[in-house]
Amino acid sequence: MLEISRRQLIAGTAAIAALPWGSSYAQVALGPKPSPLPQPVKLTVGLAKVAHLAPVGFMGPELKSMNVEMEIAEFVRYADARTALASGSLDIATVGPADLPIVLSQGQTNMVALLGVGRQPKYMVIRKGVTVEKWSDLQGKRVGIAPGSAVWFQFAAMLEEVGVPYNSLNPVNIQGGGTSFLVALRRGDIDVAIIWEPFESQAVMEGLGDFNTELDYSKSHAVGDELGMIMATKDAIENKREAMRRFIWAYAKWQQELTKTKERFAEAISQFTGISPEISARIAAYIELRPTLSIEQMKRQAATFHKFGVIPNDVSGELDKYYPADLVEAGLKGGG
Repeated sequence: MLEISRRQLIAGTAAIAALPWGSSYAQVALGPKPSPLPQPVKLTVGLAKVAHLAPVGFMGPELKSMNVEMEIAEFVRYADARTALASGSLDIATVGPADLPIVLSQGQTNMVALLGVGRQPKYMVIRKGVTVEKWSDLQGKRVGIAPGSAVWFQFAAMLEEVGVPYNSLNPVNIQGGGTSFLVALRRGDIDVAIIWEPFESQAVMEGLGDFNTELDYSKSHAVGDELGMIMATKDAIENKREAMRRFIWAYAKWQQELTKTKERFAEAISQFTGISPEISARIAAYIELRPTLSIEQMKRQAATFHKFGVIPNDVSGELDKYYPADLVEAGLKGGG
């Protein structure tokens, strides 16, 4: 079993810092900067301050130079940003990777998927003294979960794909956010934590547990490894199209700008989120930013969520209608 301890985590992060980003980070072809709009246009953006969304926090001046004003509304939970978007109080929102199938299954058809954000390998935090060398070792273990979270979807789908019955685990529902998982690990209330950043890195760096990097549940074929997505209202797409095109260009530009070096990305994460430089460096070493979405992956997600009973009907056949590929292509092409 390949485990990552606190000391190895720090050493590995330092080693990765020496690597050029181009060797591991996917980049998209980005055209020339679009010209300023003749009149200013405001875009209201719902934003969660998480590491992979750091580019949104830095692109405001870029948009302003194109006569687009970005007004930020901060949210702690993706679900709240999604609700605000559905109400029409936002033009754009950063949401979870499964949110388009969720809203469509609820009969909300006024939103579209716009952009991807990136990917990251996902490892369980295995509490010190607990052995999990293969997926089947999870049977009987007390596994801390947050049902309905993006990482829970990934984990549950992966278990099915590797043939481990979910009911063979002893799931422990952890409420109160990421810090509650850390408390549960410290107390010994759980053996394994299925958690998100920055808390998974914090758990390892505090010595509460280790990663087994041979067990990556982001490799689920059904759910995939996307960290989230950016959605928009149909009204914004139709009535603010040129401003939206500039938003797409600026977003992709700042993804590339912040990931030119690992050190630059780590600094941006820390500045944007307030996470410590040490944990930010670890996160930056693993996240791969990319603005494109895989509609085929989203279709597999939708079918899987229906199978799991997460959504009442299978909307996988409808997703093509809710992705404005022409606008995304025009945004990345730039110019004009």
